[in-house]
Amino acid sequence: MAETQEKNATQDRETHSPFLQERIDFSLVLGGPVSQIFRKSHLAGDALELLHWRLLVITLVAWLPLLVLAIVGSIGRSFSGLSFFHDVEVHVRFLVALPVLIAAELVAHSRLRPVVCRFVERPIVFPKELGRFRSAIESAVKLRNSIPVECGLLLLVYTLGLWEWNSRIGIDTSTWYAMPGGRWHLTKAGFWYVFVSIPLFQFILLRWYLRLFVWFRFLWHVSRLNLHLVPTHPDRAAGLAFLGKSAYAFGPILFAQGAVLAGIVASRVLYHGERLLSFKLQIAGFVAFS
Repeated sequence: MAETQEKNATQDRETHSPFLQERIDFSLVLGGPVSQIFRKSHLAGDALELLHWRLLVITLVAWLPLLVLAIVGSIGRSFSGLSFFHDVEVHVRFLVALPVLIAAELVAHSRLRPVVCRFVERPIVFPKELGRFRSAIESAVKLRNSIPVECGLLLLVYTLGLWEWNSRIGIDTSTWYAMPGGRWHLTKAGFWYVFVSIPLFQFILLRWYLRLFVWFRFLWHVSRLNLHLVPTHPDRAAGLAFLGKSAYAFGPILFAQGAVLAGIVASRVLYHGERLLSFKLQIAGFVAFS
């Protein structure tokens, strides 16, 4: 009996081995037009190296021109509203949340990359299901690398994103980014803020939503397979405990979104006289969404 089980286990490993070696480099974040641009511009390597350069370049593109243009624009000009240095929302968004979203790529890559292999290593996927398992991986990779999808995200940022900003912001006093008389009476710093910095942040955030969709879609496809699950497995999850722990890879994304919400609330409370409790619905909604 024991010899038979050992023989079957050996056959399973031999069946899975070629597939395992072939798909060892699956990643949720590697691939797509933006990743290719990073590689060609030497801001990323084949395994997301050079993180410090991506953090520095993207953060400076989003925040440094605002600083310079706001200082230059304040010369000889007085305004009664919010100054650049007091805009908590801007600094939290571009100096805290944005770097976290960029660094989260490396976290997700290192945590989620082994998960696909573990489905085969355990083995949870039966040999006869390897074809469908391979199809689920290829479908995820195809969606991850889709040029039309990323172009659609960019279009969404410059349409719905700008409309959302226009409907949310009210300009009744002069500020570092706009003057009274309409939301589009922008300063030079304001033009960079509205048409470069905010879209850049929104695009990176939307790419994370896309990756979440790709990952959950892949897991849904895997759940439709005939899996080798063991109800009495010592991990108390039928052998799938490793999959639950992989969710921690998305913790930085939740932190970044929480930081943005905290920056918005802080700015409204400190400089617009609003009460903290007036944001209870937004805070509760964020917790529920998370």
